Amino acid sequence: MANATLAVVLAVLVLVQVSCGVARHHHDPDPCGGDSVLLGHKGNGCSSPAVSAHGTRAVMTVNGFQKGEEGGDPSECDGKYHSDNDLIVALSTGWYAGGKRCHNKIRITSVQNGRTVEATVVDECDSRHGCKNNIVDTSKAVWKKLGHDTDIGEVPVTWSDA
Repeated sequence: MANATLAVVLAVLVLVQVSCGVARHHHDPDPCGGDSVLLGHKGNGCSSPAVSAHGTRAVMTVNGFQKGEEGGDPSECDGKYHSDNDLIVALSTGWYAGGKRCHNKIRITSVQNGRTVEATVVDECDSRHGCKNNIVDTSKAVWKKLGHDTDIGEVPVTWSDA
């Protein structure tokens, strides 16, 4: 009797897990796999580490968001250019989540000195066109608030949704 009950419980658990996995990726506009951005995923040529509420490891790079700077085109979230004095960020494709994080704040913490800043997501760092999958691409103002020199080029950080 105990073996039969255990078999039924295991069968139900397997069915629940399979149905949740299917639901997680159904009809999502994110080209890199939808809600799996929050869980970690690989698919459609994109992969991003999981996003943790306690801070996800990333590499912070510097980007120009003003017209004519290395950032290139206007921001994906609003079609506008932004000042380098604004606390703004572009996230790798998976973390950008098809625009789901547009205009939301994220918390960025420097691994090197522990300083933290909140910045607003305004753009995608396109992982399908050269941006690595673990990038938090920020304005010069973010670097300044975190106490880093932009000439360094890359700094280890953690980030989370604010």
